[in-house]
Amino acid sequence: MGPTGPMRLTGPTGRRVMGGLEMRELECFLALSEELHFGRAAERLYVSQGRVSQLLRSLEGRIGARLLDRTSRRVALTPLGARFLAELRPAYDTLHRAVEGARAAARGLAGVVRVGFQGNVDEQVTEAVRAFRALHPDCEVEIVEVALGDPFGAVRRGEVDAAIVLMPVAEPDLVVGAVFPAQPQTLAVSVRHPFARRASIGAEELADGPLIGVAGPAPGYWLAFMAPPATPGGRPIPRGPLVRTNQEALLAVAAERGAMVFCAPTAAYYGRRDIVFVPVAGLPPSRLCVVWPRHAETERVRAFNRAVAVGLAGGGAGDEGDGAPSLSPAG
Repeated sequence: MGPTGPMRLTGPTGRRVMGGLEMRELECFLALSEELHFGRAAERLYVSQGRVSQLLRSLEGRIGARLLDRTSRRVALTPLGARFLAELRPAYDTLHRAVEGARAAARGLAGVVRVGFQGNVDEQVTEAVRAFRALHPDCEVEIVEVALGDPFGAVRRGEVDAAIVLMPVAEPDLVVGAVFPAQPQTLAVSVRHPFARRASIGAEELADGPLIGVAGPAPGYWLAFMAPPATPGGRPIPRGPLVRTNQEALLAVAAERGAMVFCAPTAAYYGRRDIVFVPVAGLPPSRLCVVWPRHAETERVRAFNRAVAVGLAGGGAGDEGDGAPSLSPAG
């Protein structure tokens, strides 16, 4: 209890008050102390200038002294106003954070959202995570690597709340959210491979040697995107070994056991001296997307997906083959 009785957040008429002070009066004072202009303060508070003057007079009447000196030309804090501002601002900010934290908890945002990924994480995803945490500081993001050949298993088993995976996704039980920029495809070959000296190759030339595939329980259509069984013209592509990780794939390529298709950002990430990544013309581009279980959708997942979508839109995503960075698995 304070010297004048218990602190009240809501008065008998439903107005928000604190120790006899209305919150609107305090918000008005804070806006005026920052703008030092009645018109701009009124615009910030969505009220008239007359209402601003009325709120300030009411606050000064409750305190018993002037907080601002105002003339036709200038507005300035009085010494008491400056002291009041210094003490009010941190208290108001603490109260504001407490209210926003309670709202976030009520919306189901407080806690942890677990996000799976395949391959490597780069700045687009890390920027999305930063943006999400700035908007929702009470919600932590945990990044979890999922198996290369099992893009949908982790979300279905509840090991992660959402995952960023390679498209295509044709799973009725999963929601497809934000889609990342399209990326051109490259072929990883040993430095001793004939293609290593080429500036680029056509998709039909994939039939000239074995192509490394991915082992795992992923659907057949998804595995076929990772390692096409035939060229766009219908020529069969010889099968190479199956791998479980990108590192296994790179070792197999370096050992000349076959070639493997990688999207351009992944190729840049895994650059090494014994492997060359040759652009391939004629293959569908690679795209990533956010997915989550339809039956287990939460506000945290929706909020994370929105943060990714906003981040991608702000980064100019959308043009196929634009070379924009992405989070990328082998495809």
